[in-house]
Parts: sequence; C-alpha cells; structure tokens
Amino acid sequence: MLRLLPLILVVLWPLVSYWLAVRRTKRMLDTQSTLLAVPELNAVMARLGAALDLPRVKVHVLEVPAINGLAALDGRIFITRGFLNAYSNGQITAPEMASVIAHELGHVALGHGRRRIFDFAGQNALRTALVMVLGRLVPGLGQMMAGLAATAFAARLSRGDEYEADAYATALMDKSGIGVAHQISMFHKLDRMTGGGSGQAAWLLSHPKTAQRIAAIEKNAAKWGLRIE
Repeated sequence: MLRLLPLILVVLWPLVSYWLAVRRTKRMLDTQSTLLAVPELNAVMARLGAALDLPRVKVHVLEVPAINGLAALDGRIFITRGFLNAYSNGQITAPEMASVIAHELGHVALGHGRRRIFDFAGQNALRTALVMVLGRLVPGLGQMMAGLAATAFAARLSRGDEYEADAYATALMDKSGIGVAHQISMFHKLDRMTGGGSGQAAWLLSHPKTAQRIAAIEKNAAKWGLRIE
C-alpha cells in the first residue's frame, strides 16, 4: 500500500485542486454575474429552448471585458460583458449570439465539464510519469519535454470537445429555425475580434483553428442535409 501512495497522491491531489478551483470559480460567477435581460436576445434563446423542449434557456452576463462564452459545471450558461457590448455596438447579431449559446448548451448536454475533472487527473498522472522517464533519458530537458507533451495531450482533448459542441450547435441552430449560416458568420467575426490564436502552435491550441471549425460545420451540414444560406 505504501508503494502505491505516491501514485495515489498523484491522482488525488489534482482532483482536490480542481475541486477547490471549481468552488472559487463558482463563487466568482455568483458574485460577478446577472441574468441576461435583453428582449431581442431572450427571444432567440426562447427559440433554442423550444427546440429542446425547455421552458426557458437562462443566460447570465459575467462582468468581464473579454469576449467569451462559457458553461459552468452546474449547467449555467454565461456570456461576458465584452460579448454583450459587441452585440450592443452592432458588431454581432442576435442570431449569431444564439449560436454561441447553442455551443455552450452543447458542452452542458455532452457532459464536457464533468468529464474534464477526470481528464485533469489523467493529465497530471501522465505528466508525472513522463517526468520520471524523460528526466532519466534527457537530464535537464526531461521536465520541459514532459510538460509540453502533457499540454499537447490536454489541448487535443479540449479540441475534441469543441468540435462536439460545434456539431451540437449546428443541429440545434437548424432545429430551432435560426439557421446554421449564423454559426459560421459568428466564427468569422470572432476570429477578427479575438485574433484567432494565430500566435500559438496549432497542436498546443485548446480550441481548433477557425477555418477547421467552419469546415467541420459545413461537412456536418452537408452530411445531415442542412441548408446553409
């Protein structure tokens, strides 16, 4: 049992750390957000809700200037104040914002947040194992190489989640009658507004490149016989 203790700690400590981080994030979301109260946006959210047989899709506004959307572990959906400002300034439309909400709903429906807890523990175990092996094979560089490998592995898992949530959003945007074209136009605009992550190697990006995501959306739409106008 004592021999297994280091391995047990390697697995359990990340889970404890992740749980503590989740609690801190929940407190931050609770204190720095309010319920979305924009009639036009709530109207398109109602169309998403109707397509899912839900009485209401609640969206919260997180008071941070970045342009982003997120799904909390408890299932709540958030857009940032920066995103809402972009809508208010006419940079994006209500249907385009709906595509962002549909994507976050996909993360919730597919259980990505809760699965990430176990992915996080696995990544830490992988990093520790690689440090032990590479540290012996490549002294001095082993720890850096292990960190890069673990980061690339985590990024690959995250990109898979993003593609799945995009596919969910594509189906939902079509079923709600809002249209897949708004999902694609939103990606084009997001790429311009956020820079598209062009300064980082693709294999280290936690999100796929915009062109790859659009290509996947168009491929799914063609496979499912959906119209893109």
